Amino acid sequence: MSKTNKVPIGQKIAFGVGMLANQMFPAVLGIFMVVLVQDLGFPGWMWGILFFVPRLFDSITDPIMGFISDNTKSRWGRRKQYVFIGAIILGVSFVIMWQLHRENGLDYNFTYFLLWSIVFYLGLTIFSVPYVAMGYEMSNDFHERTNIMAVSQWIGQWAWVIAPWFWVIMYDKTWFESADVATRTLAVWVGIAFMLCAMVPAIFIKGQSTLHENYSPLTAKTIGQSLKEIVQGFKEAFQLKPFRKLCMATFLIFNAFNTIASFSFFIVVYHLFNGSADAAGIWPTLFGSLGALSTTFLVIPIVTKMSKIWGKRNAFIVCQTISIIGYIMLWFLFIPGKPYMFIFALPFFSFGIGSLFTLMMSMTADVIDLDELNSGKRREGVFGAIYWWMVKFGLAIAGLLSGAIMTLVDFNSGAAIQTEGAITGLRIFFSGLPILGTLAAIYVMRNYDVGEARAGEIRSALELRKK
Repeated sequence: MSKTNKVPIGQKIAFGVGMLANQMFPAVLGIFMVVLVQDLGFPGWMWGILFFVPRLFDSITDPIMGFISDNTKSRWGRRKQYVFIGAIILGVSFVIMWQLHRENGLDYNFTYFLLWSIVFYLGLTIFSVPYVAMGYEMSNDFHERTNIMAVSQWIGQWAWVIAPWFWVIMYDKTWFESADVATRTLAVWVGIAFMLCAMVPAIFIKGQSTLHENYSPLTAKTIGQSLKEIVQGFKEAFQLKPFRKLCMATFLIFNAFNTIASFSFFIVVYHLFNGSADAAGIWPTLFGSLGALSTTFLVIPIVTKMSKIWGKRNAFIVCQTISIIGYIMLWFLFIPGKPYMFIFALPFFSFGIGSLFTLMMSMTADVIDLDELNSGKRREGVFGAIYWWMVKFGLAIAGLLSGAIMTLVDFNSGAAIQTEGAITGLRIFFSGLPILGTLAAIYVMRNYDVGEARAGEIRSALELRKK
């Protein structure tokens, strides 16, 4: 068996603070994006483009950043400096991106937001790809990897507890005169605070010098060869059947979830409260916040224990099955006049996304060992980049699908009251699409085979090779 590599709790927390930033920026972005439609009058096609184009750019830069990170020779190691620089770009661009003014007009605001979104996602790539690779490198122990990811996801989930409360602040006239004014101000606080959180892993997680490692050169002269190695690494990673399954399952679940995620606000406001955001009050916030609290205090501890007893694959299948029950319950428990009823579905609903990254990031670390056994290379950056490429490409597709669905069901962003057909259409997609995606992901993962026994054999073979 492989030698146990336990990680001090302080190192796990430092990694988790980075995860808080990694999740807070997209969580707040999802909240603020509603303002573009609800208050600044962006039509559905603009919404779709703003989701799709920056994320498509992000998905292209991720594998390049993974290669750069894996092959960096530095006294600080391969990751820390990029995490630090990326955090700065991330925070500053987020602040600037949301300085939108009605008087500048729709076309100007659309172009301005699109361009700064690309800068923001570039910063996210520079930060997140080496940051995620840091987590894969922290331990070689099968269960300790799950513990690391559980701690980081537990801390990161607070982003989804906190972020929905911005809806309350944004639409409370005692705080701000309008939601667009609110986003301009709140973006400053979010950008600065979580830029500092993003810097924590770079400062506090231990690293080792890579000055004398035999890595591929990173120079202008070798950029062609570097790009060739990126493509080759991408190809080799996808040739690993277990890794391919992880990517496909994540894409299906996360893409389906993010396609319909913003619909919860519109369903609560227009279906439960007849189009009045003021009357809806904190209910849109409670949907997101209570769901995240369920993940934090219920799902993550349960799935961590479940994976140690039943194995990671079985834990994944059970958790996703529970989430399907939650989506079915939400169809019946969105009841006008009784908004509190949907709360009963949230613990079930939360098992889907709540368990996904705790298990998938742990399983990815196991697969990276398999890749090292086959290739002789440690490529956390490349594998992390490819895995998150699938996530971000899914987000790009989700953005386009969200806009397309809103157009398909005839949702009118400028209307005070929506047609019954539009809201019913949103509700059908809200429950139906994630169920289909989850069922497909369970089918993909049904014969995933890198369990504890095989992972132990791989680690033993690696240690024997090193000796």
